[in-house]
Amino acid sequence: MTMELRKAYRLTREQDEELKAKVKEMGMTESEFIRLLITQRPKDYPEIRQMLSRLIGEVNRIGVNINEITHNNNSSLYRESDKARLMAYMFKLNEQLGKVVDTVGNNKNSVHEG
Repeated sequence: MTMELRKAYRLTREQDEELKAKVKEMGMTESEFIRLLITQRPKDYPEIRQMLSRLIGEVNRIGVNINEITHNNNSSLYRESDKARLMAYMFKLNEQLGKVVDTVGNNKNSVHEG
């Protein structure tokens, strides 16, 4: 996307200090931060991108294990221990997903605080 417009705006000294602090905290430029406030897409937050990447990796690992259990079931090799493993994987997946949802919710709220 081409950035073709330039905007000028006025702030109080306190607002400028708050903006600088938030920009530093987020590791962004002021322009990136302003665009983030406009779009409010979770993928724009670096820590959320990292968390989602870790979650995707975890889901992939759990998926491999679930496929193995399913294969055993289809081959009539399903054991009670497979059911326990499947439940543990599903619990872990739900736990990881809950952490991401909590963080995304907290991040969106923290941008609007002030």
